[in-house]
Amino acid sequence: MKPTSFVLAALVTLSAVPTVSFAQDTLAFNAALSSEYRFRGISQSRFDPAFSAGADYVTKDGFYVGAWASTIKWIEDLRGDSNIELDLYAGYRAALSETMGYDVGVLQYVYPSAQTAAWDASFKNPNTTEIYGAITTAGITGKLSYSLTNLFGNYDFTNNRDSKGSYYLDLSAPFPLGSGFTLTPHVGYQKVENIANASYTDYALTVSKDIEGFSLSASIIGTNAKKAFYTAPNTDKNLGRSVLVVAAKYNF
Repeated sequence: MKPTSFVLAALVTLSAVPTVSFAQDTLAFNAALSSEYRFRGISQSRFDPAFSAGADYVTKDGFYVGAWASTIKWIEDLRGDSNIELDLYAGYRAALSETMGYDVGVLQYVYPSAQTAAWDASFKNPNTTEIYGAITTAGITGKLSYSLTNLFGNYDFTNNRDSKGSYYLDLSAPFPLGSGFTLTPHVGYQKVENIANASYTDYALTVSKDIEGFSLSASIIGTNAKKAFYTAPNTDKNLGRSVLVVAAKYNF
């Protein structure tokens, strides 16, 4: 595997933001434990459990800011020095009609103290900035995320080409099953600019249930990512292989 092949592994995709208005400003917190941390179908924790926590502040006018953090392993696997991912984001969401809404914003992925001499010999700064826009209509959400920087440190040193302009396009739709259960199918496409064999499609099918502040979920996740590119260094672990991920999240 090329060293750059593993760098794309990063973060959690923000769930579709509700398009309803709030009567007043709100501040909410969350904490979660999952059997594995997957981002856009790729394992971030090398198949080990992950802990995450976050906070969101939403104004009654639809503006929001938030922060989210999770344990990771991919930076250290590539000889960097960070086992934490911190996501900082801000945006605006609003309803266009009773059945349609939109969400736009900017998201910064931060990996504190990740860069080492060994890291810099193979990669660029892993910190990544994306802008995003989403439309929800009739319960279906389409979202486009576009990278303003190198995508998680990916860089073609041989041809001196960066990965700015990479994008992720995804669709998802929740279907109520009754008794508090929801079924949510998802499909996405990650385009990694100027990096050979890095682009792929991912898919997921999630069943979830909310119980007194807790959100319990089970997801079947898979990709068509190339094993040779998405294999953890010094292992034979295909980070994009199909897997069942279970999680428990507490909102307060």
